[in-house]
Amino acid sequence: MITKFDSLYAGHLDMDDIGYGGTAVNSRVFPNERLVTSLSKARNLARLLDRCGYDTFWLAEHHFQREGYECIPNVLLLALDLAHQTERLKMGCGFNITPMWHPLRLAEDFAMVDVLTGGRVRFGVGRGYHTREVHTFGAPLLDQPANRELFEEQVEIIFKAFNNAAFSHEGKHYTIPARVPYRGYDLKDLTLVPRPVHPVECWQPSRARPRAAWTSWPNTTSGASSAAAWRRAAPCVPSSRLTATRSVGPDARPRWARGSASDSISSSRRRRRRPSRPPQGTSKRI
Repeated sequence: MITKFDSLYAGHLDMDDIGYGGTAVNSRVFPNERLVTSLSKARNLARLLDRCGYDTFWLAEHHFQREGYECIPNVLLLALDLAHQTERLKMGCGFNITPMWHPLRLAEDFAMVDVLTGGRVRFGVGRGYHTREVHTFGAPLLDQPANRELFEEQVEIIFKAFNNAAFSHEGKHYTIPARVPYRGYDLKDLTLVPRPVHPVECWQPSRARPRAAWTSWPNTTSGASSAAAWRRAAPCVPSSRLTATRSVGPDARPRWARGSASDSISSSRRRRRRPSRPPQGTSKRI
């Protein structure tokens, strides 16, 4: 039986003149006075969902959407505001487009939101699919292997920062900390301040062929790299199909949503439990 319900708002405006005979997408240009109404609309929706007992309100990060379709550039900032507009509703990051961030800024911002909301924000990472957005922020998207390579290194850094009191990283795109003198000594590691204080649930949009579940994972608290396991378990290309979850705690281990694509768990749909079949020779009252 379904016991929890979620909802998604990507930040679209209320529009007229839509549909097949309406104004073409690229011809829609709204003034700032209209674009900012997406934020008050998000507040109204969050309050309604909270009153109605919904579990999670998912928000999407997009940029430069003068056409009025996706007008939330910072999901974490809005999630913090909505948490103070509601009593129990959780906010979901669906998703923070990681290639458009520095991974440590994203990790810091989420950690602050986690502390200030009492753990009511679900973390989410994605690779992006709008060239106007991703390339404007200086990251690759048309080159899909480069986009994936950057994304995977960023995710590895984020979870190193979440899981370790002090960490360092040496990769193709990032050297952390920078090799510079500081207060009379050479930097060798960094500490994320603050770090999340609640278990972190991480969601990721992905599409892949069904594969066997992995039962052995590197322990990310040890500082060992989890990139190889992450790649094997959750190959990522734009589009939502299967969803990976990952928790952070004393023994943080990623978990892959098991089953075929048709059985996958999404933010808006939960699997129904099949009713138990009565033994042969008996009847079951309905």
